[in-house]
Amino acid sequence: MSNQLPFKFGSEVYTWFMSNDGQTHQGRLGHMIEVIAKAGFSGIQAIFTWMGDLIDPIKLADKLQEQGIELAALALALDWNEETETEREREVADHAIRVLSQFPGAVLNTVQIPTGRHNLAERQKRLVNIVNTVSKRAADKGIPCSYHPNSPHSSIIRTAEDYKIVLEGLDETVTGWTPDVGHIINGEMDPLSKMKEYQHLINHVHYKDWNGDPEFTLMGKGKVDLLGVTQWLKDIDYKGWIICEDEGEEALDDPDFVTLHDGNWIQKDLIPNLK
Repeated sequence: MSNQLPFKFGSEVYTWFMSNDGQTHQGRLGHMIEVIAKAGFSGIQAIFTWMGDLIDPIKLADKLQEQGIELAALALALDWNEETETEREREVADHAIRVLSQFPGAVLNTVQIPTGRHNLAERQKRLVNIVNTVSKRAADKGIPCSYHPNSPHSSIIRTAEDYKIVLEGLDETVTGWTPDVGHIINGEMDPLSKMKEYQHLINHVHYKDWNGDPEFTLMGKGKVDLLGVTQWLKDIDYKGWIICEDEGEEALDDPDFVTLHDGNWIQKDLIPNLK
């Protein structure tokens, strides 16, 4: 996509992950890379725990090179509910760090799997501690890190109060923040206002659209001011990735169509309207 912009557009595989609890397209990362490249994106954010044989850095690098796109980030999604990482969680995180060490500049995108808002204050404290701990290990290897909140009702970081507690607890020396505009508006906040409030933390961005019926919709069909957000990112010379993570209803049935739609919408409807 446009080389005149300071940032690059990529796509995440969550559109595929949503199908049948993620099992329908398990191990089809190669196909996803092909579709994302066909859609005109410059990079991909993969979900680490279901990359199939492309979890091998050599095989992944070969496939990315074949399709002419970059590894923008890996999403590390774990429960992280205990006081510290479980042994298994640490093993998975360290494996992701080893893979990312072979792709300079690719982001470790940390995200907690929502499991309920019980014991909220203590679990938020634990989450901050674990995200900072994991990010420190990655940062020590030269890997950029970014924390990604989400907005299901079972998430412990979905409201403005949650954001204040968690974002202000992040260790800025080892991790930044990934504002996901769809999750922000789904938590009854204004995406651009929240991004401006914590601008200093932003080092990775996720796009999805939202219509409140009940939640997300096809990109460009909802109420998120994606043009306004993109214009602001251009104005502040944001140089990271913008990753499209479409969670509209269509993504459940035809993720290839949604990925191609998003790429076309960005090229035809979003970028041409930037000043």
